[in-house]
Amino acid sequence: MPIIVNLDIMLARRKMRSRELAELVGITEQNISLLKSGKVKGVRFETLEKICQALDCQPGELLEYIEADTKETGY
Repeated sequence: MPIIVNLDIMLARRKMRSRELAELVGITEQNISLLKSGKVKGVRFETLEKICQALDCQPGELLEYIEADTKETGY
């Protein structure tokens, strides 16, 4: 998938655990885990805003676009 989620990196930089972030954001620790692994189809802007507030970061520090290999996709 061309969108990479760097939430685990930001958590490490802020020396924060997933449980603490989940409490601050108001979502379950399981949902934080799914976000970290990139196994979600989307994230609400409201949730992204709360994560950015809790981690004192910008959305671009959490999400990264990697161009898909055109040979694999055929496009």
